Amino acid sequence: MLLPRLLRVGAFMVKELSRGGCTSISRTGCTRQHWRPFIELQSVPRVFQGSIFQKYPHFSTTAENDASHGSNKQKDMINVTFVDKDGEEKNIKVPVGMSMLEAAHENDIELEGACEGSLACSTCHVIVMDMDYYNKLEDPTDEENDMLDLAFGLTETSRLGCQIVASPELDGIRLAIPAATRNFAVDGYVPKPH
Repeated sequence: MLLPRLLRVGAFMVKELSRGGCTSISRTGCTRQHWRPFIELQSVPRVFQGSIFQKYPHFSTTAENDASHGSNKQKDMINVTFVDKDGEEKNIKVPVGMSMLEAAHENDIELEGACEGSLACSTCHVIVMDMDYYNKLEDPTDEENDMLDLAFGLTETSRLGCQIVASPELDGIRLAIPAATRNFAVDGYVPKPH
């Protein structure tokens, strides 16, 4: 299970680097500036927003030392409310830096996420219920927009749960889970968190 994830991450890195002009790779992807012969990895908590680097931070290629990890064990938490298709609300606490997809899986909330956060499906589609919170999110990437085009019940405030990462300014966000999803890979498959 781990090997296919690492292969997907490697393929993503090769794809981004082959586009040319990359000088660094960060959580939000490849930074394009003027060409430099070497890639500089920025010192950020995680290199990618993919779930593997959120679940296994020791795979991160950042330059943080072990002492800084020890002092950061008490993470800040934010309040997130998931509203299911029947209107029932579930309030949870989410550590800063965790994706909403992973938070949903850890709290037994039915948010599918068939591709496990690799931006290859739209099954973790959520609707941000307040425009103020939607405007606080980073703009969706082209890859996320492509997947959102496949989502069932798309709205103006639709996002993929794997791409919404908990941050202090999102404290109190409310996310609605659509009534259905479109999973082209395996109909009815619900992944289990590891």
